[in-house]
Amino acid sequence: MAGDNVLHLDDDNFDAEVLSSQTPVLVDFWAEWCGPCHMLGPVIEELADEYAGRVKVGKVDVDQARQTAARFNIQNIPTVILFQNGKPVGSFVGVRRKAEYQALINGRLGAR
Repeated sequence: MAGDNVLHLDDDNFDAEVLSSQTPVLVDFWAEWCGPCHMLGPVIEELADEYAGRVKVGKVDVDQARQTAARFNIQNIPTVILFQNGKPVGSFVGVRRKAEYQALINGRLGAR
């Protein structure tokens, strides 16, 4: 359930791919059984394609990466967090319009 530009993130690679990244990383915390997560999936893939080379986009299956989900206190899904310089700089809980995710990303890209 992820396009070519969407990273599969888990407990083993999260720190290297997200927290150590030199570029912003948009992370979608989701689960296979979550209907709203499946609704959001195509938007995440579109964002990954649109921002390829400028922003990394990844997905964390909360059932498979429980430590990472707990570390960021993920209590509801989907939760989307934008990380920059290893820190969360913005987030949304629940499904939002694509334009809202774009505004979050564009705001951080301009704030370099």
